[in-house]
Amino acid sequence: MSHTSSAPASARESTIQPPVAKQIPVRREHHGDVFVDNYEWLRDKESSEVVEHLKAENAYQEAVTAHQEPLREAMFQEIKGRTQETDLSVPSRKDGWWYYSRSVEGKEYSIQCRVLANNTGDPVADWTPPAVEAGVGLPGEQVLLDGNIEAEGKPFFSVGGAAVTVDGNLYAYAVDNSGDERFTLRIKDLRTGELLPDVIEDIFYGVAFSPDGTRLFYTVVDDSWRPYQVKAHVLGTPVAEDEVIYQEDDVAMWLGFDLSSDRRHLVLSIGCSEFSETRLLRFDNYDAGLSMVIPRSHHVLYEAEPFLLEGKETLLLTHNKDAVNSMVSLVDPEELTKPLSEQNWRTVVGHSREVRVNGAGVTSTHVVVSVRKDTIERVQVLPLRGLGTAAQGAPVEPEFAEELYTAGVSGSDYEAPVIRIGYTSYFTPSRVYDFVLPTAELPRGELLLRKESPVLGGYSAADYVATREWATADDGTRVPLSVLRHASVAQDGTAAGLVYGYGSYEMSMDPGFGVARLSLLDRGIVMVIAHIRGGGELGRTWYEDGKKLTKKNTFTDFIAATDWLAGSGWVDPSRIAAMGGSAGGLLMGAVANMAPEKYAAVVAQVPFVDALTTILDPELPLSALEWEEWGNPITDPEAYAYMKSYTPYENVKAAAYPKIAAVTSFNDTRVLYVEPAKWVQALRSASTGSEPIVMKIEMDGGHGGASGRYVQWRERAWDYAFIADSLGATELLPGAGLK
Repeated sequence: MSHTSSAPASARESTIQPPVAKQIPVRREHHGDVFVDNYEWLRDKESSEVVEHLKAENAYQEAVTAHQEPLREAMFQEIKGRTQETDLSVPSRKDGWWYYSRSVEGKEYSIQCRVLANNTGDPVADWTPPAVEAGVGLPGEQVLLDGNIEAEGKPFFSVGGAAVTVDGNLYAYAVDNSGDERFTLRIKDLRTGELLPDVIEDIFYGVAFSPDGTRLFYTVVDDSWRPYQVKAHVLGTPVAEDEVIYQEDDVAMWLGFDLSSDRRHLVLSIGCSEFSETRLLRFDNYDAGLSMVIPRSHHVLYEAEPFLLEGKETLLLTHNKDAVNSMVSLVDPEELTKPLSEQNWRTVVGHSREVRVNGAGVTSTHVVVSVRKDTIERVQVLPLRGLGTAAQGAPVEPEFAEELYTAGVSGSDYEAPVIRIGYTSYFTPSRVYDFVLPTAELPRGELLLRKESPVLGGYSAADYVATREWATADDGTRVPLSVLRHASVAQDGTAAGLVYGYGSYEMSMDPGFGVARLSLLDRGIVMVIAHIRGGGELGRTWYEDGKKLTKKNTFTDFIAATDWLAGSGWVDPSRIAAMGGSAGGLLMGAVANMAPEKYAAVVAQVPFVDALTTILDPELPLSALEWEEWGNPITDPEAYAYMKSYTPYENVKAAAYPKIAAVTSFNDTRVLYVEPAKWVQALRSASTGSEPIVMKIEMDGGHGGASGRYVQWRERAWDYAFIADSLGATELLPGAGLK
C-alpha cells in the first residue's frame, strides 16, 4: 500500500465528529504563575458525566479506526501464530522442589506447578531441571495455582507475589481482580489443597515466609499508593493483630523487603533514586528488632547483603560512595558503629567510568555481580575465597556471541552450584541458561542451554537485521540507537520508520525479543529504539543528564534520533511515527509539541502528559516519589518554571499535529486516565491540521492494560495497526509473515 492511498480513510475520518468536553475553568497558581485548566473536571472518576464522556471517546476512536480492524486481526493472528501457546517455563529449584509454570492453548493465564527434586549427591545432576513437556503432566506434579480458575468471572486477574515455606507445605499468593495493584493474600496448605482461614486484604507486591514458616511478611501502601509499611502476620492469629515491623513516614521514600540469600535475615530497603537505607532483622534473634546498616543521612545510594564469609558475619555493599557508577565493597558489621569516614571498607569491584555496577548477590561459593558496559548488561562471578583481599580471584563472565544482547541473573539459590541466566537479543528468542559456577576443574564455568523459547510460523532470525548506530544531539552528545529492520528492506529512502523511546528513571531499553514487533518489521517498517538520556544505558551520568533541570535532553535526543532516521537513507522522512509509554508517553507529548512536523503519527501509551498538575498534588498516587526525578515544583520556583516549559498538556499550541492515539486504562493507578483525557481535548482544540486525535480507554485494566495474554496481544495489535495504517505500511513484504 502506498503512502497516499490512505486518503479514503482520512476522508472518512473527517466526517465523524469527536466528543467535545465542556470547559469549566479551574485556576491553579504557584510561584506567581497562573494556569487556567478547562478540563480538570474530568478527574472525577465517580461522575456519570465523566464516564459517559470517556465512552464517547471510545466510540469516536472505534469509528475513526474501524478500517484498521482487518489489519489488527491480521497482526493478532500473526502474534498468536508465532507463539507456542501450550508451553512452560524451565523448572527452577527451591529447597526440595522444582517449580515451573505451564501455559495452555486457548487459556489466558498460566498454571503454577511443582514436582519433587532428587538429592543424589551429584550437585550438577541434582540441579539439572527435569524434562517437562508442554501439555504432558509429570508423575507427582502438583498444581499450586491455576490462574484460569482464579480469574473466572473476574474482570481482571494478576498475581502480585507468591511464596512457599521452606518445608514446602504452605503456599501464599496475592491476587488483584481490578487492576488497581491492591492484592488479597491467601494461604493454601499444599498437603490438603485447603485454604487456611488467614486472608489479608489490600496488600502490595512482595510476600515472604520466615524460614520457620510461622510468620508471613508483606507490604502495605498508603493513600498515595506508596509502600510504607512492612508487616508480619503470625499464622493462625487475627490479621488485626499483625505487627508493623517498620513504617516509613517520609513521603519521598519507597519501602520494600526481601530475605537475604542465605535466609538468615529479613532485609528492609528504604530509598529513593538518590540515596537509601537498609535495616536488617536477624531471624535467630527476632526480638532484638531492626539494625541499621548506613543511615540515609549520609546520602549514600546502596544495597546491603548480609552473609557469612569464611564463617564470619559480613556485609556485601553495592554503593555509590565516591563512585558515581557504583562499586562493590565488603564491610564487617562492627565497622558500622564508627563514623562513616573512619569505617574500613574492602573493595571487591572497583569504580569505573566505563562500567556501571547494577547490583551484587551471593551464593555459598561466589559473589554474582551485574554490570553494564557499552550499553550491554553482563553477569560476572567472583569466588568467595580470598574476597576483598590481595588473593581475590579474577571475575569470570559467561560469553555470548552477539553484539547486542541482554543477559541477567534470573534466579540463584544460595546452595546451588549453578546460577540461572536469562538471555535474549532483538532477534534471539528468550533463552534460559544454567551457568555452572567456576571450580578448580572448570575454571571458566560452563553455560548449559536449558531452553530457547520456540517461535512458530517459520520464524528465522536470518530474516532480520539489528545494528548499533549513533545520532548526534544538539549539544554534540552521541546517542546510541538500535536499528531493527527486515533484511529485504532496501536503503532507497522509501520505507516507513518508527522511533521508540523512554528515557526516565535510569531504565534502560535493553535488547529483547518481541514476537509482536515482527508484524511491523514484516511490513517494511524500520524501527529505531533510541537510548536517550534519562535512561541508564551509558551509566549513571547518562541518567543524571536527563532528569530534573536537564530533562529536555531526553526530548531533544529523541528528536535527534528521528533526524538520524530521516537522513539515514532507509526511510521517507514523511513516513516516520513515534511511540512511547508512561514516562515515554510524556516524551511523546513533548516531541509532538516541539516537532509535530517530523511525525506522521504518535502513539502515547498510558501517557504522563499532565505531569506538573500531578506532581503539584502530593495527595495523588506516587507524586512525592516523583520529586527526585523531575524536581519539586511545590517548593522550588526553578523546578516549577522548567517543568512548565515542557509538560505536554500545558504546552499544546496552534500547530498541525500529526495523527495521535492516546491509549490508557480507567483503573491505572500510576498515570491517571484524566491526563490523556485532558490532553486530547487540548490537542483537538488547538490543532490547525486535519489529522484525527483519538483516545482509546480500557475500562477494566490497570497500568499494564488488561490482564489476559490474548487481550494483551489484541492491545499490541491495536497500537501497531494504528502505526502501520498511519504510515501506509499495511502490506506484508514479499515472502514475509507467517509461513
